[in-house]
Amino acid sequence: MPKLGMEPIRRRQLIDATISSIGRYGYSETTVHRISQAAGVSSGIIHHYFGGKGELLEASMRALLAELRREVVGRLARATTPRDRLQAIVDGNFAPSQFAPPVVAAWLVFWSQARHEPRLARLQRINHRRLHSNLHHAFAQALPPAAAIRAAKGLAAMIDGLWLNAALSGARDVEVARAIAQRFLDLELNGQGAAIPPAMNDRR
Repeated sequence: MPKLGMEPIRRRQLIDATISSIGRYGYSETTVHRISQAAGVSSGIIHHYFGGKGELLEASMRALLAELRREVVGRLARATTPRDRLQAIVDGNFAPSQFAPPVVAAWLVFWSQARHEPRLARLQRINHRRLHSNLHHAFAQALPPAAAIRAAKGLAAMIDGLWLNAALSGARDVEVARAIAQRFLDLELNGQGAAIPPAMNDRR
């Protein structure tokens, strides 16, 4: 019988082993056996806590999303102006923890598998909506309604695109990516952002 209070520790151990295995072998070659070896437990323990590889991937993505949220929320707590809030969101998304090689590999798998796995797709939608909501809330304190929507959509897309580009380049360009996103938000706050077609403003 497992020791009292062991379950959260064991689950975290298995999640960390999953992320590590994805970074080392890739998703297709990450097996329950390899995960159990990395965690130093039997395969039966994995089936006991999660059921299998798919459930472990979902749990791992939830853990990564929680870490990303902590990075952003911690910075937002110290922000005092709309500009500070926007910078906090950018900095949280480009935090060093988001570019550890195993984490990058796991995020890329997450995005790829979300196209085929409804539960992962739901997590992706939640993450996207949270990002857009945080950005829109900050922009709305400084810009007219239509401009705030446009700026939030633009910066959300830029964060995702710049993160992906930095990740695929081996995270060598993280500071450059962060500076580009910062430049964009400053242009928007100063009223220099480019207009977008009305049809795009209507999309949610």
